[in-house]
Amino acid sequence: MTNLTIRPYLHDHLDQQLISLLREDGRASISKLSEQLKVSRGTVQNRIDRLVSSGAILGFTVRAHEALEAGAIKAVMMIEVVGRSTAQVIKTLKGLPQLVKLHTTNGSWDLVAELQTSNLIEFDHVLAQVRMIEGVLNSETSILLTSA
Repeated sequence: MTNLTIRPYLHDHLDQQLISLLREDGRASISKLSEQLKVSRGTVQNRIDRLVSSGAILGFTVRAHEALEAGAIKAVMMIEVVGRSTAQVIKTLKGLPQLVKLHTTNGSWDLVAELQTSNLIEFDHVLAQVRMIEGVLNSETSILLTSA
């Protein structure tokens, strides 16, 4: 499990709409958001500040156009963790810039990691890094070929 601490804050419909708009365009201006939500700029800024400070919004990111990622190697790696070392393994994995997303799960595998590298040499290096992490018992990786 992660050490994420979300401070108590009741999220209402406006917060949900704001988060939805920010998911579509994390770089949207306060003016544009206030126009879309039909509230003042001050309200939008206060809501964003509150959502960030409460831990509901963890950050803002960029989604690249698929054409820019055409040569990227994308994969899913299932990871088995030994004993109670899951928190430490997660912490170490989050330090890998090639890690796009990390999920805890049930069943045979403890974690599922989404990886993206620019080439096979980098991909091989990342696999080796993950396998060397203390607490990683076993892993299985599948390269994603096409998306439907």
